[in-house]
Amino acid sequence: MKRLILITLLFIAGTGFSQVLDSIKYSINGQSFTAFYAKPAKISKKTKTVLIVHEWWGLNDYPKSRALQIAKEGNIGFCIDMYGTGKVAVNPKDAQALAMPFYRDPDFSYGRFMAGYNQALKIQGVDSSKMIAIGYCFGGSIVLNAAKMGVSLDGVVSFHGNLAGIPADKSKLKAAILVCNGAADSFVPDEDITEFKRQMTEVDADMTFINYTDATHAFTNPHSTEVGKKFSMPISYNAAADKQSWIDFKKFMKAKVK
Repeated sequence: MKRLILITLLFIAGTGFSQVLDSIKYSINGQSFTAFYAKPAKISKKTKTVLIVHEWWGLNDYPKSRALQIAKEGNIGFCIDMYGTGKVAVNPKDAQALAMPFYRDPDFSYGRFMAGYNQALKIQGVDSSKMIAIGYCFGGSIVLNAAKMGVSLDGVVSFHGNLAGIPADKSKLKAAILVCNGAADSFVPDEDITEFKRQMTEVDADMTFINYTDATHAFTNPHSTEVGKKFSMPISYNAAADKQSWIDFKKFMKAKVK
């Protein structure tokens, strides 16, 4: 099964480069979890690690393809499993059921995130002083709250993530923050944006907020248009915003992760 996943993702990401996709299994209170990671064939002292938190659908092929993209660019991509081995939703009702406990309990959410973080430290080449976390939709809110709760990372990046999380605390916030938001995202109301920016200013956070014109929720995921039509959800892929947000993410990582 692992070999099948590897071949599939290499096909998605393209060929002609030397990356390795592998998995690491761990448990929390008796529950099984499986994280996936991709790394370049050669690791140097300059290699950085990007922790990736999936959308509310779970750890499916999309975050894994991002891990391979990160490895292709010379860094380590590590996909944290927030739900548990094999827990992937195929419809919004199931996805909501999986995601809601994390929205309701920030400590529970942070614990699951840190369990993945600690597994990443076991991978050869991972340097805890050169780490950043990115998250998509649900994952965006997870990494933003992890930053607010004091996670020791150089930075976090939210791609079309929910902003209505826990209040910012100046005594805890260490990570720089980049928010890549869709200007047409109906899931992120203007009042949430205003309050988020107010909190970040109040705690003097190192925060950059970028709106992408005409981009809706899930604008980075090539499958979102099809999913939106299938379930009558206001989500769609925006190639221009996807490309520019990835460029902005890489600039952010270069500036914040030394």
